[in-house]
Amino acid sequence: MTIRIKFIYLLLVLVSGSLMAQDNTLQKTGITDEMTVNADQNKNWRMGQSSYSAKPKNSWELGVHLGHLFIDGDVDTKIPGGYGVGLHLRKAIHYVFSVRADFMYGQSKGMDPQGWTTTEFGGGLVESGSTGNFNGYAKYTTLSEGWNPSYKTTQGYLALQGVVNIGNLLFHKDRNKWNWYAAVGAGLGSHSTKLDLLDASGNAYTGLAAIRGTDKFNTKAGRKEIISDLEAKYDGKYETAGFKKAGIFRLGDETNVHVVFTASMGVSRKISKRINIGLEHQLITSDNDYLDGIHFRTALDQTNNNDISHYTNVRLGINLGNFDKVTEPLYWLNPLDAQMNDIAALKQRPVFDLTDTDQDGVIDMLDQEMETVAGAPVDTRGVALDSDGDGIADHKDKEPYSPPGYVVSKEGVADVKCCINMDDVNKAIDVKAGSFKAASDCGKWFLPMIHFDLDKANIKPEFYGHLHHVASVMKMCPDLCVTVQGHTDVRSSNNYNNGLSYSRAENVANHLVSQYGIDRSRIKLMYGGEETPMVSNTRGEKEHYMNRRVEIRICAPEDTDMARPEGAPVGTSKGVKSTNTSKFIGNKNSGY
Repeated sequence: MTIRIKFIYLLLVLVSGSLMAQDNTLQKTGITDEMTVNADQNKNWRMGQSSYSAKPKNSWELGVHLGHLFIDGDVDTKIPGGYGVGLHLRKAIHYVFSVRADFMYGQSKGMDPQGWTTTEFGGGLVESGSTGNFNGYAKYTTLSEGWNPSYKTTQGYLALQGVVNIGNLLFHKDRNKWNWYAAVGAGLGSHSTKLDLLDASGNAYTGLAAIRGTDKFNTKAGRKEIISDLEAKYDGKYETAGFKKAGIFRLGDETNVHVVFTASMGVSRKISKRINIGLEHQLITSDNDYLDGIHFRTALDQTNNNDISHYTNVRLGINLGNFDKVTEPLYWLNPLDAQMNDIAALKQRPVFDLTDTDQDGVIDMLDQEMETVAGAPVDTRGVALDSDGDGIADHKDKEPYSPPGYVVSKEGVADVKCCINMDDVNKAIDVKAGSFKAASDCGKWFLPMIHFDLDKANIKPEFYGHLHHVASVMKMCPDLCVTVQGHTDVRSSNNYNNGLSYSRAENVANHLVSQYGIDRSRIKLMYGGEETPMVSNTRGEKEHYMNRRVEIRICAPEDTDMARPEGAPVGTSKGVKSTNTSKFIGNKNSGY
């Protein structure tokens, strides 16, 4: 049996070592919508449209345990007195409570340094043929020196336990490495007790009184000496089956089955996302006082309490499943993690500050030229206007709208001569032609992107200039074909985002056609929904804004004019109606 225990221990070490080598990470990993029991609810929660996130799908824990088993009963136990091995399967119901199915099989031994006698001599060995099918003490009815009980009990149980976890309500970190828990449960148990009553010849042991002495058992050293002498005298065969209570549930004629109750407390340490190791102490009790084969010590010392088994064990827990689809068991996660992250994100949002230091009408948060001269006209970015593009700002330019193509003075005045000849005309044409050199190389134009507000498809006025640039290029390059492809951020459903991205691209195409007369056949309309973001793992509104876009590019051979997706809203210059019923102006996720 010692070899078997060592083998099991070695096996556990090897299994845990190999699994730790495969997965030694403790870092935090994100919980995607698909890793929850309700992906739509979780997505709405991330968008601020639901008050609660969805419960994560979490893995089952398969465990093996091995430890020391002894019986607290009528007979002194041997320390170490026995062993126990078993399996468990545990599933979290929520972050604090989980259910565990637990199986244990074990064996324990005991030997008492005090002598016990039969009823003929006032002792507690009362069981006989008159109280059941048991005559084990018959050969001691004539021996006044009695018998020193020696037993070996094999037992097992299968129980369903409720486990309360106390270790994962955390305020200072996202995940815990230690768990403290308590468990109670009930199930069915069975035992088989054997007694070492007879020597190798089948006779009662004699000479036991001389071994015990008169008061030797009152000291620890005396009891140790008695046990040592008894072990030398007994043959250790455990040949006599212990007394069995009549009228209880049995499987067949030999197996006693009792309802058992378990109570445990333990602590476990996470080694990795896959592995944890714990130490647990468990009490196992039932309406049974015959686990050690003995009911009463003497007529006066009746030891009426039922026998209780104690099982101190080490548990190796293995989390099952694919961590791309499920999380660790919930009792290893911090239920406050999402709330703490949201609070941190709120703290990072900018404070809405209306300060306009240079008084140009553009607040400092948006101003790209913080020290504009007072009274100077500016564009929407707060940069001083230069209407004629001659490099001199309008507020300094004595001729804000100089004709193009002429040299200007430091005051911004064009040097236009009163008269020109044919040579001057030819030179002007050459200068103009040189400025449009790229028209002969139409495939290398830079085409801009158009960005959109949350849940909108209308083109914002600040992007009209971008589309004017695109139309100018297409007019200069009459054979040029462009692709407009719409995209969204990850919020809302895939079907809705496909329709929204289509409407955004459609509005851009319609603008080029209606405002600039571009032939619709030169434009290929495509949509990508949320599938190809510019910025992955978005956390703030700025990243979401970059993903809400229409890309404009030279047509590629594989580009096609895509049909409107099923259920897509019709795009208009006014945009797509928001699905949010809240009444507000602006973007509620911007932090203002």
